[in-house]
Amino acid sequence: MDISRRSLFHLLAAGATMTAFPAAVRAQEKPLTRPIPSTGEPIPAVGLGSWITFNVGDDAAARRSCAEVMAAFFRAGGRLIDSSPMYGSSQAVIGQGLHELGMPPALFSAEKVWIGSGRSGPEQIEETRRRWSVSRFDLLQVHNLRAWEEHLPTLFAMKAEGRLRYVGITTSEGRRHADMEKIMRGQPIDFVQLTYNPLDREVEERLLPLARDRGIAVIVNRPFRQGALLHALERTPLPGWAAAIGCRSRAQAVLKFIVSHPAVTCAIPATTRVDHVVENLDAARQPLPDEDLRRRIADDAGKA
Repeated sequence: MDISRRSLFHLLAAGATMTAFPAAVRAQEKPLTRPIPSTGEPIPAVGLGSWITFNVGDDAAARRSCAEVMAAFFRAGGRLIDSSPMYGSSQAVIGQGLHELGMPPALFSAEKVWIGSGRSGPEQIEETRRRWSVSRFDLLQVHNLRAWEEHLPTLFAMKAEGRLRYVGITTSEGRRHADMEKIMRGQPIDFVQLTYNPLDREVEERLLPLARDRGIAVIVNRPFRQGALLHALERTPLPGWAAAIGCRSRAQAVLKFIVSHPAVTCAIPATTRVDHVVENLDAARQPLPDEDLRRRIADDAGKA
């Protein structure tokens, strides 16, 4: 459907919100990018998640707000948007927002297959594609490793036929790391998605080093523990060291901790607010913390 006057007004308002940020922020270079190891293609180190935040059903006002977030995301230099069939109405909300924005050419579409039957995978993928209104996905991932033995051959075949660019797997909250390691060692995947932040650091031991060794891109989910980590950190003032790495908020410090790990390709915080999506993208800029400051950020989080 064509964009309505009301939708256009709100999208323009999103742009106006961005212009309210300090000129120094708006004038900075585009966000830091990281290469996808299997091809060398660069993508911004901060993307956009949709878990919970875009699951707004048919609420017209909430859908407009999601479109405003997407408009601000692309305007700030973002590319990768991630969703899943598990995320309720998020796929349709993304599809509507993309349509209203004229299908931004910068989009890197990251989706998932999440169904127990391998035979039903292609049907679910096609329904997801229709909801997004894209011709093909850049990345399809087996969500939470569900029926991965059946779905991976489908995704590899799609990639070979040119109907998909990258193949990946996901997990979250520290689950099934042993299975993920097995797949990383034995399958020619391009991406893994996992949980990593200053408190959830188990992946530093095996999975992140393995991703570097195997040339696998890493998407980081749950960077803020659905906001719980930030709520704890924000009880105390932002430490003095934050200014040294250009941080104006606890969220930016957490994101800089994540994307400064050499194995991490992209973190995908989710948000319902235009100012937050701009702030998140602005974290993907130099300077990044060195190892000493990374330890301080982790220690600070552990005390919160």
